[in-house]
Amino acid sequence: MANFRMATLKDAPALLDLSLRAYEPIRQLGINFAAATADLALVEKNIRENLCFVMEEDGKIVSTISIRMPWGSSPGPFGVPHLWWFASDPDAGRKGIGREMIGWCEETIVRDTLKSPAVSLGTADKHPWLIEMYKRRGYEIEGSRDLGKGHITIFMKKILNS
Repeated sequence: MANFRMATLKDAPALLDLSLRAYEPIRQLGINFAAATADLALVEKNIRENLCFVMEEDGKIVSTISIRMPWGSSPGPFGVPHLWWFASDPDAGRKGIGREMIGWCEETIVRDTLKSPAVSLGTADKHPWLIEMYKRRGYEIEGSRDLGKGHITIFMKKILNS
């Protein structure tokens, strides 16, 4: 059974390991996501400055997602909570862990706890399947911007029905 909780600084080494393993395909695609080349200091900064959550199975972290808040140091573009640093253990197989993690975050945290009517995220235009995956989850493209990372960031937003 999955257990969801907020990450602590003690989780940082495990989150760094999970992130680097999960983002290996992103590095191979040459896409510049912060999580793909993170170091321990960046993981710790994310835990301190954002809402960083983990999903555990049998005491092992198998997925993580973070929320950047509109009033934080790095807000999303639409004045609503912004999902980022989403990673699931590639060794766990295709068991729906990522789907469960993002669904829990959207519903339990963003919609039910933060009472936000919507959530946003950003992804790279060069990624071969993420945009379509997020569209299937109800996200719509709301804009794009060149953030100087070597790709165009596609900003997507999802209305959360309450």
